[in-house]
Amino acid sequence: MSQHADVSQPSGIRPDGPPTDHVTERLSTLDRYLPVWIGAAMITGLLLGRMVPGLGEALGAVEVDGVSLPIALGLLVMMYPVLAKVRYDRLDTVTADRPMLISSLVLNWLIGPALMFALAWIFLPDLPAYRTGLIIVGLARCIAMVIIWNDLACGDREAAAVLVALNSIFQVIAFGGLGWFYLSVLPAWLGLEQATLDVSAWQIATSVLIFLGIPLLAGYLSRTFGEKARGRDWYESRFLPTVGPWALYGLLFTIVILFALQGDQISSRPLDVARIALPLLVYFALMWGGGYALGKALGMTYERTTTLAFTAAGNNFELAIAVAIATFGVTSGQALAGVVGPLIEVPVLVGLVYVSLWLRRRFPHQTAR
Repeated sequence: MSQHADVSQPSGIRPDGPPTDHVTERLSTLDRYLPVWIGAAMITGLLLGRMVPGLGEALGAVEVDGVSLPIALGLLVMMYPVLAKVRYDRLDTVTADRPMLISSLVLNWLIGPALMFALAWIFLPDLPAYRTGLIIVGLARCIAMVIIWNDLACGDREAAAVLVALNSIFQVIAFGGLGWFYLSVLPAWLGLEQATLDVSAWQIATSVLIFLGIPLLAGYLSRTFGEKARGRDWYESRFLPTVGPWALYGLLFTIVILFALQGDQISSRPLDVARIALPLLVYFALMWGGGYALGKALGMTYERTTTLAFTAAGNNFELAIAVAIATFGVTSGQALAGVVGPLIEVPVLVGLVYVSLWLRRRFPHQTAR
């Protein structure tokens, strides 16, 4: 979804220049009431899941790499408009930023999984299934919705594309090994209960190729051929305003389907959901805040600090849910913990988008492009 006020950000607001004192006042109606739309989508999904018999089974009957086909379609529609806005000829300015790349890797692959492991054991010592599910969520670094949160918060789109791609590579390489370490090796060293995780590198790679590769390729081809055929001005002032709103539509559709699929589990076990939610709230706050603190300490611009923080805080819920279901079953506590992930992540990160916009005046900014 787009938010810039200039020609490259045609729907809603996304000022790239110095921050104003009333950023949210420049939001489009669609963007300004985003929390309302998301809340309505969550409630609608939960009600549909509870009130329509067999809906969950019908929605989950056809899957793409372990993810319900409607959710897969919603994610692809959600990601394409944002990736179509990326200026791919500027990616070299991101890959040359070694401090940001290293910071992202440390936050995502060292601190994030370790923090979730600690929080799972602190808050859920007596609930091994939920604890294991949370650890799996901590291992699945975000490659989808984070692009939306970053764009809403006026982060650096090119940096987001690079960091998401980097996370995807590490996800394929490291997910299985980290799962073995945090569920078996480390608990054994600490004298704690162990668990196992049955997941292949091919399964992770397939997920990455589908949920990142397809919209990334489509976005790149759209910009390349659109600019070649009609020029950058037409592409950014005419084409992007047409496809931009579909990011929000895809996001809302995905949320409705996701909560419809799991509405019965969520609404029938409210106390369990509350216990799972508590460590997730702490996790999102610490990872996002840590990303901002690190970016500030390294003297990064607002745009790249924002990207660093959101890519560190977000998680790949679709992968975590698919792995939990494949390993432990669709009705398992591990799967429920994966489902509660987006239940908490979506409203929390939307709130952090507004906190980010409020923080804009405290950071230096990228020069206008």
